[in-house]
Amino acid sequence: MATIGPIFGRTGLFIMTPTDGHASPLLDPAALEMLRADLDDEVAWKIFVQNFLARLQPRVQRIRLTLTTRDRAGAMDAVLSLKTSSQMVGAERLANLALELEGKLRAEARADSGDVLPGLEADHLGPIKRCAEQTRHLLEAHLHI
Repeated sequence: MATIGPIFGRTGLFIMTPTDGHASPLLDPAALEMLRADLDDEVAWKIFVQNFLARLQPRVQRIRLTLTTRDRAGAMDAVLSLKTSSQMVGAERLANLALELEGKLRAEARADSGDVLPGLEADHLGPIKRCAEQTRHLLEAHLHI
């Protein structure tokens, strides 16, 4: 089993395993700090991040449900919700995974084939779930700094 360890890059904290090959950081601390500065209130910032964490699992589950039930519009809405909320808290890798799935959904819509949606769930949900869990741990640790 691969161990997970932090690697600091120019844009944020990277969590890499020898097999994951992702170049984007799980968390971009600069985005978190920008959010903190924009809110200009430490308590409001913590509540915002806590709300993101509380809604993270339901957002991922909604993606699963909409893809497996072939709900194209619902899937797009769910993916956009995950992507934009992830971008706001600096969850860069999670936002990128959602962006990738968004692109596949858009391509599928052009092909007009609803049969592809369960396959997208099979291909994309595992990495999104793993990334969401890693992001959760980092954000929870960041809240307690």
